[in-house]
Amino acid sequence: MIQEQQNPLKGIMDWFKESITVKLIFIGILILVLMIPSVLIGDLIRERSGRQDQIVNEVAGQWSGSQMVKGPVLIIPYRKIIKSVDVDKKESFKEVVENLYILPENLKIKANVIPEVLHRGMFETVVYNSSIHIAGNFAKTDAAGASLTPDQLMLDKARLEFSISDLKGLKNNPVINAAGMQVAAAPSFNSKDVFNNGLKADINLTGTKEGAFTFDYTLDLKGSQDLHFLHLGKTTDVEVSGKWGTPSFDGRYLPDTRQVDSGGFKANWRVLYYNRPYPQQWVNDNNLLTDEKKEANASFGVKLRLPVDQYQKITRTSKYAILIILLTFVSLFLTELIRKQRIHAFNYVLIGAAMIIYYTLLLSFSEQVGYNYAYLIASVFTVGLVSVFIASLLKNKGAAGLFALILSIIYTFIFVIIQLEDLALLIGSIALFVIIALLMYFSRKINWDKQ
Repeated sequence: MIQEQQNPLKGIMDWFKESITVKLIFIGILILVLMIPSVLIGDLIRERSGRQDQIVNEVAGQWSGSQMVKGPVLIIPYRKIIKSVDVDKKESFKEVVENLYILPENLKIKANVIPEVLHRGMFETVVYNSSIHIAGNFAKTDAAGASLTPDQLMLDKARLEFSISDLKGLKNNPVINAAGMQVAAAPSFNSKDVFNNGLKADINLTGTKEGAFTFDYTLDLKGSQDLHFLHLGKTTDVEVSGKWGTPSFDGRYLPDTRQVDSGGFKANWRVLYYNRPYPQQWVNDNNLLTDEKKEANASFGVKLRLPVDQYQKITRTSKYAILIILLTFVSLFLTELIRKQRIHAFNYVLIGAAMIIYYTLLLSFSEQVGYNYAYLIASVFTVGLVSVFIASLLKNKGAAGLFALILSIIYTFIFVIIQLEDLALLIGSIALFVIIALLMYFSRKINWDKQ
């Protein structure tokens, strides 16, 4: 009686052990479970990437940050009589001084950038020294256009103001050649000035012809990663050159001409005031040039980025984790069917763990030797480990070699997709279609109840 009661239970256990369907369900659940550590690895990648950004910001804080060159702007004070009436209807008059702001007629900027890679531990960041020559002219003052008369203008109290993003980057005190004078620029701390982090130079325009004059000055400037310019001239011409083979041009305007090769780059912009968000002159509004939205619509320049961002590539690689694990398990499962040798579920777990540890190897080695070499090292280690393990399980070197070949093809395929970038979706979609077709072909004659 006891033997008869045990036989049904034994039959059910044997079915669970031999059933292909049950094995596939287990593999599916295991893949989902392995997605949990893969998400944690994604968090680790973001943490390391954030650490890199923190180091970059620390270096920029000690060296000098990204720079945007703004100006110059001509500011001419003018007298204005204000009439007021008190409660007794008695009129009184008071003279106040307000400002007329004028932008350059022509603005020409020529910048030569000398980049350098600084190392902080295992992290790198790009800094630069630059020599920036700024020249141009202001046209005759259009007092009538601002509803003023020439006698209201205080030409002897005029000043030029300009700005850079991080004053710490200045290597010397700029000297302004303007209206026949040489004036050393001084920091501007007045809240009524037009720029934050501004510099100004007082000039006397009484000897000029209706306020028209030329100017030029040179900035010896340090910065990190980015160098941008603000389009303030009626015509703004900018030329930037440097010994950096991987520049990125961005902002409101792309260069009209550019030359980029491994030895360096040269780019030229010529932009007109028709789509500039600033008028040629205005009165009283000293906040116009600090408006962030307007600034974004009038700035352009170059980014000096490192040619490889390993964290971005590792992040993209980690997104294929489910595909790699799925294809690995499917290959292992088909090996079971072909060899008619059962592989224990725990061995699937160990192989899945190796697939996950692959990404920690990739991350840690990429910080030391770069993404490409790290991918090779992590792939060779993982394929070698899993193949040797399969050989010991199946007692067959030929089957292990075939499995190693399949894994190598999978990792090579993922590497090619990462490198292609623009064609990654197309190639990946075609490859997945081919894989599904192959699985459909090999699954035709599988007995889904027993091996």
